[in-house]
Amino acid sequence: MKISTRAQRIEPFYVMEVAKAASTMAREVAHTERPMIFLNIGEPDFTAPPLVQEAAARAIRNGTTQYTQATGLEPLRERISDWYTQRFGVAVPARRIVVTAGASAALQLACLALIEAGDEILMPDPSYPCNRHFVSAAEGTAVLIPTSANERFQLSADKVQAAWNDKTRGVLLASPSNPTGTSIHPDELRRIHEVVSARGGITLIDEIYLGLSFDDTFGHTALALNDDIISINSFSKYFNMTGWRLGWLVVPEALVPVIERLAQNLFICASTVSQHAALACFDALSIAEYERRRAEFKARRDFFIPALNAMGLNVPVMPDGAFYAWADCSQICSKLGIRDSWDFAFEVMKQAHVAVTPGRDFGNADTHHFVRFSTASSMQHLQDAVARLRAMLA
Repeated sequence: MKISTRAQRIEPFYVMEVAKAASTMAREVAHTERPMIFLNIGEPDFTAPPLVQEAAARAIRNGTTQYTQATGLEPLRERISDWYTQRFGVAVPARRIVVTAGASAALQLACLALIEAGDEILMPDPSYPCNRHFVSAAEGTAVLIPTSANERFQLSADKVQAAWNDKTRGVLLASPSNPTGTSIHPDELRRIHEVVSARGGITLIDEIYLGLSFDDTFGHTALALNDDIISINSFSKYFNMTGWRLGWLVVPEALVPVIERLAQNLFICASTVSQHAALACFDALSIAEYERRRAEFKARRDFFIPALNAMGLNVPVMPDGAFYAWADCSQICSKLGIRDSWDFAFEVMKQAHVAVTPGRDFGNADTHHFVRFSTASSMQHLQDAVARLRAMLA
């Protein structure tokens, strides 16, 4: 069977390959004194709060499970709009919001709507691998620009300007970022957008971790800058609804009919049950619970990252959001006599029964020196993981 060149361009998602290996080993050690601790997948250990679960059950009981409009339930679009006003002080009309089957569908729709074959999209290196594959699936080319700790592992306006050429269509950023948990300073983001706009380009920004921002300096939506910015968001991270597959896209008003047409054909609509459930996310009791959980994520960060640094797993930039630690393991690899973070991940899995993610997925700019830890697990698991790592590295 002949496989399309489009499919062949998509590399394996090594995060999931490592996860499969960890799951296999986990079964072998499940009944021992040291079962596997999973710090490899970016998924909150919290689930949807009670009001959200009740709303989903109610929708099923009442039979409100038919297709919705491709743009999503109007009341849900309105509540997302209100959330931008209340949380960020930014007016985002509901008519510019399209509810999607997760942030993945939002990215796919944006890329298909805006990228032509051969277009280049500038992205930071390191960055989330699936984002560049959405560009590739739309027949574009993701151009990864190396970044450093001094730049918070984010693009700068100067680098965007230097990399821009006749094929460049725009930039795809993430703030906060996966795998680093770092955000772009609002002033730098404004400068980046000015560079892009002056060249008639597009600014797409992945804001799925924005709700999990811990620093007032960075906790602002890019939508405050200009109405032509395209923002991707999700109910998976801050709202703890990963498997519900629900997200949204904020686009300029003129782009809504284009996105709607694509969504009608590709997805029909996002899950109706998930949409009805998500209405309850914005209830005051739910928001209070989400804020309690956000504080817990921050407490985990504040415990875990100093512990990593003390072990020689240096995190060069303190993450200001999300639930990741991007740690340089090169010193430890030298100590253990192993090659890079890929081997380190399997050594940690084997010796400490802790699953982590090597940097291989996230780009080429020295990513083989880095490993990503997820702090989306419980504090107890993080404490146990630290104890095991200390014993292994002693």
